[in-house]
Amino acid sequence: MLDPVILFFVLGISAGLLRSELRLPAAVYELVTIVLLLAIGLKGGVELAKQPLGQLLPQMVGVVVLGFFLALIAFPILRKLGRLQRADAASIAAHYGSVSVGTYAVAVAYLGSRQVSFEEHMPLLLVLMEVPAILVGIILARGVTRSTNWGSVMHEVFLGKGIVLLLGGLLIGWAAGPEGVTPLEPLFVDLFKGVLALFLLEMGLITAAQLTGLRRYGLFLVGFGVAMPLFSAVVGTATAYVLGLSLGGTVILATLAASASYIAVPAAMRISVPEANPTLSLAAALGITFPFNVLLGIPIYHAMATLVHG
Repeated sequence: MLDPVILFFVLGISAGLLRSELRLPAAVYELVTIVLLLAIGLKGGVELAKQPLGQLLPQMVGVVVLGFFLALIAFPILRKLGRLQRADAASIAAHYGSVSVGTYAVAVAYLGSRQVSFEEHMPLLLVLMEVPAILVGIILARGVTRSTNWGSVMHEVFLGKGIVLLLGGLLIGWAAGPEGVTPLEPLFVDLFKGVLALFLLEMGLITAAQLTGLRRYGLFLVGFGVAMPLFSAVVGTATAYVLGLSLGGTVILATLAASASYIAVPAAMRISVPEANPTLSLAAALGITFPFNVLLGIPIYHAMATLVHG
């Protein structure tokens, strides 16, 4: 039986494909996104306050290397097999080397419904995985030249809305600790799945709109949008095992590796690689990879992690 929050996503896709007038007001979607990002950050910050940061250093370094690796692997595949322009290949590679907060939230709900625990500092690793692929994408697209406006790039990478909210939530949770965050739990903990359901409803509508781009650009992006997450999940699972993560932590890291960004990376690419076609990246990330991960991928990654932990 599918989790109810997944059914909200299915409802959104169905309504979008049937050209329903259903729309989530822009202000409501903005609020839902803010609450979701802060909730994830706060939870990670509270757990971060319980353990020394030094113990997390190997995992932090590991996920940064993972982000670089996945983007570098995706680029030649997109260039040689997909025969995409350099800028488009670099942009899509950056999307797939980075992570999706929405997919992470679904994975958290999935594990919670099955009572599978995981390391609560995973939001910290999520934030760290956002950055490397963006830098790789920019360098692959245009190289490092005197004309590269690194100030604008760094501003978009580190001060984009998603990163600020996640890092802000982490710092607030870390500074306040478990007792300080308790009064906020009715909004950020008790309503988490309800907020996630509304978020997925809107994501379903957006996904349906992106499917038109896939019809225009052929089957390659469809195959890439499924095969790349599966490959990345294998690499993520292996990385989690080497880093000593639990079963739940392995599922989360595999899911993060398999996901594709649709918030931070598009914004950064728009500024740094304006010649890249955003329709290609969003059609693959939102039209194929996001629904694949939400509907099929996460259970597959759970099975992979279970096999590894034996």
